[in-house]
Amino acid sequence: MIDSHTHLDSCEPPNDELVAAAEAVGVTKMLTVGIDGGSCRSALAAAEAFPQVWAAIGRHPNLAHGFDDADLAELRALAAHERCAAIGETGLDYYRDRAPREDQERAFRAQIALARETGKPLVIHTREAEEDTLAILREDAEGVTVVLHCFSMPGHLDEALDRGWYVSFAGNVTYPRNEALAAAAERVPAERLLVETDAPYLTPQAVRKERNQPAFVVHTARFLAERRGVALEELERDLERTAARVFGW
Repeated sequence: MIDSHTHLDSCEPPNDELVAAAEAVGVTKMLTVGIDGGSCRSALAAAEAFPQVWAAIGRHPNLAHGFDDADLAELRALAAHERCAAIGETGLDYYRDRAPREDQERAFRAQIALARETGKPLVIHTREAEEDTLAILREDAEGVTVVLHCFSMPGHLDEALDRGWYVSFAGNVTYPRNEALAAAAERVPAERLLVETDAPYLTPQAVRKERNQPAFVVHTARFLAERRGVALEELERDLERTAARVFGW
């Protein structure tokens, strides 16, 4: 089992406890994601400390205020680390007005270029900004491996698949109100499907009262297996193969 997107530095237990709990339920690989300089360095430190952990290096759109060439240079230097498996998360977020839209776009386009430069996959965050996010990806990301993290655009699934993008589902796919999202998860080919926790956020329904952690990815995977009509073991094998192809771990 894999967790294609988590934030170890935002989870409450220490990393060794989080990794041990995940390993106990069969999670053998996880990608911990940086959202600014400090969290990127923390992600790389975790990846150095635990063979199960790899890092993604990026600037979250909510933290893109004032993004400039110096910020890009910092990301480029961090992304050169041998344990960096992806660029991001990056994209657009209009839900919270924490960074000007022009700064978000500048950071987004810069990170697309960095993913192309490094040959690493690009992890996308989008919230209430679907059309603008997709427009920039259409313009700039041709030939880049794109992972749509915490997929929330069931109406755009066909385009995502047509463009060869990877689709990652988090715990919110298990929520009863998200039937359209669950239905979309049934349609994603196994070779394009990923699963994640986005811990400590979006705890799966089965353990909704608890704070999310990488070990809980098994609940989302079990839900997906049931919706897709396959055995959990088969889905696990498919997820592991797809993640290895995308992240090169």
